Amino acid sequence: MTRQFRKHRLPVEQVRRYLEPGPVVLVSSAWDGQRNIMTMGWHTVMEFSPSLVGCVISAANHSFEMVRQSRECVINLPTTALTDEVVGIGNTSGAEIDKFDRFGLTADQAAKVKVPLIRECYANFECKLVDDSLVDKYNFFIWEVVSARIATSPKHPQTLHYTGDGVFMVSGKIISRRRQFRAGML
Repeated sequence: MTRQFRKHRLPVEQVRRYLEPGPVVLVSSAWDGQRNIMTMGWHTVMEFSPSLVGCVISAANHSFEMVRQSRECVINLPTTALTDEVVGIGNTSGAEIDKFDRFGLTADQAAKVKVPLIRECYANFECKLVDDSLVDKYNFFIWEVVSARIATSPKHPQTLHYTGDGVFMVSGKIISRRRQFRAGML
C-alpha cells in the first residue's frame, strides 16, 4: 500500500526547498578583464534541442552585469567534494576577491566562449545568451548550451541540492525503470 503522509502548513516562501529543479552549480563569468564565480541553486532545463537552460541571477550579484554584458557563461557542475568551495563562493563577493584564487580552483579555457571553466568540476556547460527578454523584469536569463564536457566517471556523480538555511541534500541512489519507459514521456 502507498504511504499517506501527515502534513502541516508550510510558508509559501519555503516551497522552493522541495521544488528545486536540480543540483547546485557554479557559474563562471568574465567581462572587461574581470572573472568571477557564483553559486547558483536555481536553474531549469527549458528545451532539449537546442539545449536551453533558464536561470535567475540577482541584479545585486557581481556576476549579473558580467553575464549580461558578455552574453556568455559556463555552468559548472561540482560534486560533493567541492562542498566547502560551493559554500565559500556563495558567501563571498567577486567584487572584492578573485574566487578562482581564493578557493584554489583552476580556470581552464573554454572551447566556444571567452569565459573560463572550472577544471575541478564534474561537468562544464558553455553557454551563450539567446533570450534576455525577461532579464529586466525577472532577472531571468535563457542560455543555449553550445559545448558540454563531462567526466568519464563516475556515471552518476554525487551532487549537492540546496534546501535553504545552509542545508544541502546529496543526490541519492539511482532508480532505473528503463524497461517501463516509453520514449517521449519525460
